[in-house]
Amino acid sequence: MQIGIVGAGRMGGNMALRLLRGGHKVAIQDINPAACAAIAEQGAAGYLTLAEMVAGLAAPRTVWLMVPAGKITDGAIAALADLLEPGDTLIDGGNSHFKDSVARSAMLAPKGIDFLDAGTSGGVFGLERGYCLMIGGAKAAVERNAPIFATLAPGAGEIERTPARIVGKLADTAEQGWLHCGPSGAGHYVKMVHNGIEYGMMQAYAEGFALLATADGPKVPEERRYDLDTGAIAELWRRGSVVTSWLLDLSADAMADNPDLAPYSPQVQDSGEGRWTVEASLEQEVSTPVLTMSLYERYRSRLSDGFGDRLLSAMRFKFGGHTAPK
Repeated sequence: MQIGIVGAGRMGGNMALRLLRGGHKVAIQDINPAACAAIAEQGAAGYLTLAEMVAGLAAPRTVWLMVPAGKITDGAIAALADLLEPGDTLIDGGNSHFKDSVARSAMLAPKGIDFLDAGTSGGVFGLERGYCLMIGGAKAAVERNAPIFATLAPGAGEIERTPARIVGKLADTAEQGWLHCGPSGAGHYVKMVHNGIEYGMMQAYAEGFALLATADGPKVPEERRYDLDTGAIAELWRRGSVVTSWLLDLSADAMADNPDLAPYSPQVQDSGEGRWTVEASLEQEVSTPVLTMSLYERYRSRLSDGFGDRLLSAMRFKFGGHTAPK
C-alpha cells in the first residue's frame, strides 16, 4: 500500500522504515529537512509541507500522524481536514486523549474522511520488534488499512499461543499484535489503560529494587544487612521467574551498565496517560489504587533522590528514549 506519515521523529521515522522494509510506498512529511532527508535516503518520498505530501499520494489516501498530542496534533488534523478528500483515511497514532479522538472522528465524518485512533506501543525498539497497535474507528476503514497494520505489528513470532484460545478455536488479529478494539476512541482508550498499567508495573519494580539496594543501610540491624547485587538479581529474575517481563529486561540492562543508576534522573516524568487513566477510573467508579498511587509517586519523585526513582527513569529511557531533568 501507499501511506503518508506525518512526523519523522523516533517513532514516526522508525515506522516509516518498517513499512518500507515491508514493501509499502511511504511518503514522509516533517518540518525538519534533515529528518525528512534521512528517511528519504531509505526510499521514502520526502515532503516539507502537508499540502505537498497529500498531493503526492494517490486516492484513496491514508495519512498517519505521529506527532505530539495536543496543539500540534490539533493543527495537523485541522490542516489535513481541508486537504484530504472523501474516502481518505486519517490515522492518529500518537497518545491523544480518547475523548478528543471521538470528537475528531465526528468532525471529519461529514467530509467523508475516515478517522482511526491507533494506540501505538513499541517505543524506540519498534523498528525491529514491531508495534502493538490498538485501533478504534469504522470497521471498513480498519479492514482497508489492514496491510499497514499487519506490517507494523510484530506478528505471532515465537510467542506460544494461549492454550484456551487453541481449545476455543479463537482466531483474530490480536495474536498478530494488532486489534480493532471498537468504534472511535476505543483504540486510544485501550492505550491509555495500557499506559496506566505500565505505570503500576514500573512502580512495583522500582520499589522492590529500592528495597534490595538499601538492604545494607544503617537502619537495618548489622546481623541482617545484605550487600546485594541488584543487577545480578534482575538478571536472575529474567530467567524462569514469574516477574519476568520486557521492563525487567530493560532494568537489568540499565543496572548492568550503571549499577548505581547515576546517569538517570530521580525526577520521573509522566506523559499524560497515567492522569487520564485515573480520571477515567473516577468517572467509571472503578477502584484503581495501584495505578493511582503510581502516578502520585511520580509527582513525589520530583522532590527526592532515590534508587527506585532512578530505575523508573532508566526504564522510561530504555523503552521510549524519554529523558528527565537532573
